[in-house]
Amino acid sequence: MTVSLAAAFSPYEKLAQTLIPHATEGDDGSHDIAHILRVFRNALRIHEKEGGDGRVLAAAVLLHDCVAVEKNSPLRSQASRLAAEKAAGILAGLGWVEEDIAAVAHAITTHSFSANITPETLEAKILQDADRLDAIGMVGAARCFYIAGRMGSGLYDPADPLGKERPLDDKAFAIDHFGIKLFKLADGFQTATGRVLAKERHERLKTVLDLFVDEI
Repeated sequence: MTVSLAAAFSPYEKLAQTLIPHATEGDDGSHDIAHILRVFRNALRIHEKEGGDGRVLAAAVLLHDCVAVEKNSPLRSQASRLAAEKAAGILAGLGWVEEDIAAVAHAITTHSFSANITPETLEAKILQDADRLDAIGMVGAARCFYIAGRMGSGLYDPADPLGKERPLDDKAFAIDHFGIKLFKLADGFQTATGRVLAKERHERLKTVLDLFVDEI
């Protein structure tokens, strides 16, 4: 399974084969190996235009969610730091040089929206953009509803679906997450290529909500 899946991470198949067993933990379907692969493909699209160290970027993508922390956990803001520490240990065990380990760890630490840390390197900026692309657009909407179900949230407030007369609460209602977070992501992309892709997916996300509201 790992060998065939690793082939999807071309041209870093060998690295993927080594790191896939460490890439995810737990049973969160919004942060599974399919998510890792989507982020990798996003990252490659940006990398092709923006440059950067592909090996460092690939390792950062493969390990950016190697520690699982639920969305409603008090440790959520620490998830990327914990993943970076675990990734550093994994790469050290594989004989990576300290400079490259630090580069991967920085990218992982800064990728998270919850961590609120500015990425300083190109690879870190690409990973953050690639990960956030998976939070908007059609897949982003699907992940939003998946997580809401996982957390036991309702789909929407039947009395005020868009929160026009109440504070938005995405712990209670899935579509409140669009206004609280998802619609804000496109404004924070780090690379020119990422911003172009984000604009397209942002429009798709708006369409999802428009069609959803039209049906209720």
